[in-house]
Amino acid sequence: MPQITDSHCHLDFPDFDNERPAVVARAVDAGVHRMVTICTKLKQADRVRAIAEAHPEVWWAAGTHPMSAGDEPMTSVDELLALSEHHKMVGIGETGLDYHYTAETRDLQQQSLRIHIDASRQSNLPLIIHARDADEDMARILEEEHAKGPFPCVMHCFSSGAELARHALDLGFYLSMSGITAFKKSSDLRAIFAEAPVDRILVETDSPYLAPPPHRGKRNEPAYTAHTARVGAETVGMSFDDFARQTEENFERLFWKAA
Repeated sequence: MPQITDSHCHLDFPDFDNERPAVVARAVDAGVHRMVTICTKLKQADRVRAIAEAHPEVWWAAGTHPMSAGDEPMTSVDELLALSEHHKMVGIGETGLDYHYTAETRDLQQQSLRIHIDASRQSNLPLIIHARDADEDMARILEEEHAKGPFPCVMHCFSSGAELARHALDLGFYLSMSGITAFKKSSDLRAIFAEAPVDRILVETDSPYLAPPPHRGKRNEPAYTAHTARVGAETVGMSFDDFARQTEENFERLFWKAA
């Protein structure tokens, strides 16, 4: 069975509290041999780190989600760098911009994003970006910050427009496929991935959200990365085995600490 990585999930969420070891075991049985669980509020970092320490297959990343930027204390570069010293901490974020529900905090979101970018630049750990209804500001800030000094980055759960995809790819960043890519009505999104360099694509669940078919509408979990990866292989015109191998190479190039 081809081995793949769920590059973004939220195993600390209460959805998994009653069966976390079983969820990890089901992922491994489905060929998902590695998972990155994401801390979205730094006050929860100890809990997320403990999950990674308890499971050899699980790694972690930490940041302040943009939708929490108005409620959580503003982080600092030093705080993020201190967290990054842990041997299983592999990424900075998720951070980014979300104007869909929290446009009123856009200034705080942008400030937080730039702090996370600086931490990514100094640590060389990949920046994990959440972008929703903020394509223009996102492209502008990423380009401004990249001009100050390069940093590695993945546009997680990419579902934005083709223009933001082009900006991200031109900067050398990666795009990550979530279950949204497998939805029947996501033909425009699949077209973006079909045109992207195949060596810049990752796969993820963003579980417990966004379960791909045939589980759409139910709780998502890392095992379902395999369903998205099969759609991804069809989208880029590769066999599942070759696509799995390519996305593994991509993941290990970007998330080098988990290689």
